[in-house]
Amino acid sequence: MPMHRKLFLKLESSKSLFVLALVIFAAASTSAFGETPEEKGLAIAEEVDRRDLGFGDSYSTLEMVLTNKQGQSSTRELRIQTLEVPERELGDKSLVTFDHPRDIEGTAFLSFTKILDPDDQWLYLPALKRVKRISSANKSGPFVGSEFAYEDLLSQEVDKYSYRWLRDEPCGDAAAGLDCFVVERFPLYENSGYVRQVTWIDQQEYRPIRIDFYDRKDSLLKTLTFSRYNQYLDQYWRADEQYMVNHQTGKSTRLTFDEWEFRVGVNERDFNPNRLKRLR
Repeated sequence: MPMHRKLFLKLESSKSLFVLALVIFAAASTSAFGETPEEKGLAIAEEVDRRDLGFGDSYSTLEMVLTNKQGQSSTRELRIQTLEVPERELGDKSLVTFDHPRDIEGTAFLSFTKILDPDDQWLYLPALKRVKRISSANKSGPFVGSEFAYEDLLSQEVDKYSYRWLRDEPCGDAAAGLDCFVVERFPLYENSGYVRQVTWIDQQEYRPIRIDFYDRKDSLLKTLTFSRYNQYLDQYWRADEQYMVNHQTGKSTRLTFDEWEFRVGVNERDFNPNRLKRLR
């Protein structure tokens, strides 16, 4: 065979191998990177939401411990009721009632989560004997002196945020031995006190493990850690402890929940702003 013919066949063979390598790489890339970070972040958020659908309603009593920078603490006792709203374009409803200490006893907070419209929130203050509607511009303010803002107490509806998957990594001390998705989410609703939040979601049960909150200047403001998870009705996971620390002030708030009850029979009538004055 002529030398130039052998050389031509060799080049053709090399080209074929190169094309085959490109095809294999493209197939592998499609498998590994078929989702954009935004699509993957949204898919994780959707799965978190899907696994919590159908609980109906819930009730729990809890203790709130507020600690200042000097380590001095005060304790409050309260209860929380939640009513699931199945329509995706709407959000859940929740009612928080304080039972102790005496100076805050009877204070009640009612919240109707919306998606992109301003959320409806009301606060009943016994000392004033009136129901105060929380302004949509004040949702970033502290809830009764705690490190939780009013907007932190809203149900975390998927469509309130846009998302971006950042990486996978171990969940850390709060969930030792588990791996987490790390997903960045950006509030889409007006007047949020946060420019973004970074969330750690465990890959096994899709439970939130940690949330870092960044203020409007994009500085780390707070970290919320979820721990001591228990499962109810063979499906629904709830953290019996939530710990919020404010990195800028040194203050913290710890919520410790008693055992949760589900499907206790609360209904729309229990979440009427006009009934807040009559709560016991």
